[in-house]
Amino acid sequence: MARLAIPAGVAVPAGVRPWLATAARLLLAAVWVWAGVAKIGDPAAAVRAVRAYRLLPEWLAQGVGYGLPFLELALAALLLAGLATRVAAAVSAGLLAVFLAGIVSAAARGLQIECGCFGGGGDLAAGQSTAYTGEIVRDVALLLVALALVRWPRSRYALDNRVRAAAESAVDTGRTGPRRTAEARRRMAELAERRRRQGQQR
Repeated sequence: MARLAIPAGVAVPAGVRPWLATAARLLLAAVWVWAGVAKIGDPAAAVRAVRAYRLLPEWLAQGVGYGLPFLELALAALLLAGLATRVAAAVSAGLLAVFLAGIVSAAARGLQIECGCFGGGGDLAAGQSTAYTGEIVRDVALLLVALALVRWPRSRYALDNRVRAAAESAVDTGRTGPRRTAEARRRMAELAERRRRQGQQR
């Protein structure tokens, strides 16, 4: 199967890619911190925002409304630390896809609601207009950033780098250990043979 050639001008230099991944990591972390902190202080508003989409049963809407801020803050912590970056980015992409689907669904059904992405949410008061277009554009852009981070998760100032280095060091030690042991046995055997020959010569 023929591969599609990527023009040289489009390729991102290898040295630049980790810095772009770092920027993506910090951007997503900032978004989740903002969203989580805004919701966690007013869980009732978060539940009201989820309920306004009219997609979930009441018991599940309450569970999502109360639990979502903690998930967002956990993702923010992982992304800030650069720990399990690919997993955090994948979960972020999934969450953003769900948010995007909810907003598109609300717009298609003619609901007049605020998304509640950064606190607040629920049905809009009479005379207020929706901001679906801007919210959709924002979530699509963030989704693309998250997907790029899934594809290229290596970044600067990340704990993943230390974990990876420790794992590689352990693998190298495991590989060289038996070699060193075999080498030591070979030298001991040579020394024993040399002493045996010296004893015979005497």
